[in-house]
Amino acid sequence: MAVPHPTSPDQATVGWREWVSLPGLEVDWIKAKLDTGARSSALHAFDVTEFERDGQPWVRFSIQPWQRSTEDSVDVELPVHDKRQVRSSTGHVQERYVVLMELTLLERTITAEVTLSSRDRMGFRMLIGREALRQGYLVDARRSYLGGRPKRAVRRRNRGI
Repeated sequence: MAVPHPTSPDQATVGWREWVSLPGLEVDWIKAKLDTGARSSALHAFDVTEFERDGQPWVRFSIQPWQRSTEDSVDVELPVHDKRQVRSSTGHVQERYVVLMELTLLERTITAEVTLSSRDRMGFRMLIGREALRQGYLVDARRSYLGGRPKRAVRRRNRGI
């Protein structure tokens, strides 16, 4: 018999998949997989271009928050926080841009390091890794959407309907 692990009062229990928002990017809803096996978080990004602003490296990219849709693309410009060699779930190593991004999960907003990658073939446009989850979240792998869901029309749109 499994013994439940006590949570501290500042930890919120989340499911293995949740709806999150990216307030700094004005993205109200994006479905994310919470993955304690992944160190860093990742976001599906395309048309990624590095440029310089005030002598500092920045990156311009676009995101599509809906899983099965190319509608409602959001164009983003953020400072480059880092460039890292990241091993994908298939074992391939690639250099990725890392940006700092606010994300809201269970009504708590945190700042996370997010790598930009092509997740077009993945089931989720966003993956939240353990570095972000360490900021006060405990994942219950048996559950989903503990932070609630958007209205049905939004969920249908996410499915491309």
